[in-house]
Amino acid sequence: MNDNIAEQAVAAISPERLEQAAAIVTRMRAEIQRAVVGQQEIIDQVLACCLAGGHVLIEGVPGLGKTLLVKALGKTFSGDFSRIQFTPDLMPADVTGHALFDMKAQTFSIRKGPVFAHLLLADEINRAPAKTQSSLLEAMQERQVTIEGESHVLPPPFMVLATQNPLENEGTYPLPEAQLDRFLIKIRIGYPSAAEELALLQMVTRERIGDGLNVTQVATLVKPETIIVLQQLVARIRVDDAVAEYAVRLVRATRDWPGVAIGAGPRGSIALIRMARAMALIAGRDYITPDDVKAVGLPVLRHRIAISPESELDGLDSDDLLAKLLEQVAAPRG
Repeated sequence: MNDNIAEQAVAAISPERLEQAAAIVTRMRAEIQRAVVGQQEIIDQVLACCLAGGHVLIEGVPGLGKTLLVKALGKTFSGDFSRIQFTPDLMPADVTGHALFDMKAQTFSIRKGPVFAHLLLADEINRAPAKTQSSLLEAMQERQVTIEGESHVLPPPFMVLATQNPLENEGTYPLPEAQLDRFLIKIRIGYPSAAEELALLQMVTRERIGDGLNVTQVATLVKPETIIVLQQLVARIRVDDAVAEYAVRLVRATRDWPGVAIGAGPRGSIALIRMARAMALIAGRDYITPDDVKAVGLPVLRHRIAISPESELDGLDSDDLLAKLLEQVAAPRG
């Protein structure tokens, strides 16, 4: 049933197809929740980013389930999954691959790196220097990798899910602004509630040895081809002119908002619409609403603005400023 949608044409989005697409995502969400306790909003945002064909940066202190969430998502579909543990001594060739000389054949051959996968987990990406971090730029933007002057196309769908520790931690390197902008969204994972933490403790300690990341209970539901068709459906979600103008007004407002030193660029409004379309599909609609745009405002824009030193001294962060902006910029009605 799950892969029937991949066999259908994408010329029009019928109510039946929307319902089927939303059902697939709902089942993927349910499977992820078998491994990840709580974090419902976070899970929905990661799924929406996947459907929008984007990349996601997940930030949080160690032990909050960032890596577990990514592994659970990877388990829900049968595509190739790779993981790179970023460290200070990691080299760009360790990510992309390199040319290898064959002594017997007296020729060079290409050994592809872990970036050649459908889902790439870049774990603790800010533990590596900028040179290694930037080795993902071409892959994230152009869906290809150049090795020794030869371009190699990455298999679709391709998604980078990077985790990072807060920059206040020792041994971290801030991501370059150009790379931050390549991430469709940035998610911040907070501490779980008391009830969620208790449920997590009981799940991890029940008849299990150690505290390894266990996703064996997560079922594989879909093929990579299904994800591609779901992404094509997302691209066909209708966007009313008034809603598009609302997204542009939100982004333009960041450029002269009090407390913001550098506002978001045009990629910000594009990302708002892409994510809003995915959220609409998850909800089973073929159109987006201003509420869809507003709901994704924080994850889309928080890494695309820089706050002023005065705001930092006042103890404010990007989320504080964006929350006021989203509240005060009028949304279209009717």
